[in-house]
Formats: sequence, structure tokens, C-alpha cells
Amino acid sequence: MNLHGRRVVVTGAGRGLGEAMAHAIAAEGGSIVVAELVPERGEQVVSDIRAAGGAAEFIPTDVSDESSVADLAAHVSGSGGLWGLVNNAGLADAVGGKTFWDITPEEWDRIHSTNARGPWLVSRALAPQMIGAGEGRIINIASDAALYGSPRLAHYIASKGALIALTRAMARELGDHGITVNAVAPGLTEGPSAERIPAERHALYAANRAITRPQQPEDVTGTVTFLLSEDAGYITGQTIVVDGGFVMP
Repeated sequence: MNLHGRRVVVTGAGRGLGEAMAHAIAAEGGSIVVAELVPERGEQVVSDIRAAGGAAEFIPTDVSDESSVADLAAHVSGSGGLWGLVNNAGLADAVGGKTFWDITPEEWDRIHSTNARGPWLVSRALAPQMIGAGEGRIINIASDAALYGSPRLAHYIASKGALIALTRAMARELGDHGITVNAVAPGLTEGPSAERIPAERHALYAANRAITRPQQPEDVTGTVTFLLSEDAGYITGQTIVVDGGFVMP
């Protein structure tokens, strides 16, 4: 899955799964654009990738802000083309706990502005560059929670379900331009975003996965690098669940 010379934007690449994906893509030869909201995180990831011999640059990005996304697109356009986009940025830290009737409109909108509107904004801004090139890859990071229907998490689940639906629509519209669009739906993955998830949810996953060990970010990165590769050129509009067999659609 050689990605040598392929430029890939990874949103939310400053920690956790996004960071792991950025490192994995760089290890396959990809040139990474770390589109991250928190400068210290983004700059550290770039430093680490470069120290390992990879190519990376940091662009401060708020995926929920249209002007910030436009700045990202302008930078990418002006500095050498684009092969891939991984829409990873999302809000997942301590978002659960309330029934759907107790979630406030403000909480609902906050989650959706980043998890559903954000990937649309970024894809909308960057897809024209791929269309112009006649090739490209877009991967949306969803969640198996949208397929399982985890309780007390309705706004998050709805946002990730919207992202899966958006993936299908984008795939239809971009197929004849040589661009594939797929979603990857990880399970409960160890890392910063999982630290404040209730213990009973961790126990639920542990008891019901076919592969019972805890899921690590590295369990997801191989699927992402494959979908970015030439080998996945005829796969589009799909949602690939990577959760050790917790959800079996």
C-alpha cells in the first residue's frame, strides 16, 4: 500500500486515532497535512513524523468554521495538490450520559457542527482539487455506535449516522471523477477520547466483542491506509466496521 508522494489531509490529527492514522500514512510514504484545532498538538505530531523520516506540515483548522476550512483549502491548493482526505476530527469526549429527551438543542448543535457539518465543509472545500486532478480518496471516520444504537448517546450517534449517509451521497457524486468515498466505523478505541467513557460501556464492549482484547488505534490504521491506496480504487460508498466483531452488520 505504497502512498509515496501522495498528499493526504488528516483532520483532528493532533491526538488519539487521528495521530495514529497520520503516522501510519506517513510510514507508507504519504505526505501529511495535519489539520488540527490545537496548535501544540498539531505541531508535536508534525515534529514526531519528521523525526521518524516522514513528511508533514501543520495547518491550524477548526472544521466547524467555514473560514478556517477555506484557509486550509487555499493552503493545500497553493502548495502542491491533494490525493486524500481523512475526515477524522470529531467530538467524542464525555458526550454521553443523557437520554435523548434531556439533550439540549445547544448540545445537539455542538456535536453536529463538528461531527456531521465539519466533514461536509472540509470535503466541500477540498473535493474540487481532487476533481480537477481526476483522482482521489476520501475517508470519513464514523463510529460503530451509529450501527449499534448505544443508549444515552443520541446526538453523537445521529451525527455519525449522518456521516455514513453523507459518505454514500458523496460516493455517488464523485465516482465518475475517479474519487472514492468510504467510511470507517471504529469501535470503542483506547485513547484520550475514551478516558471519560463510563466503565459500564467499556465492560459492554469487552463482553461482546468477538476479539475480546481492548481496541487500539493501530487496529484501525491498516484499513485507512488500504482505502487510501491504489488497491482500493473500486471500493466506494462503503462503511467498514473495525471493532473486533462487536457489531456485525
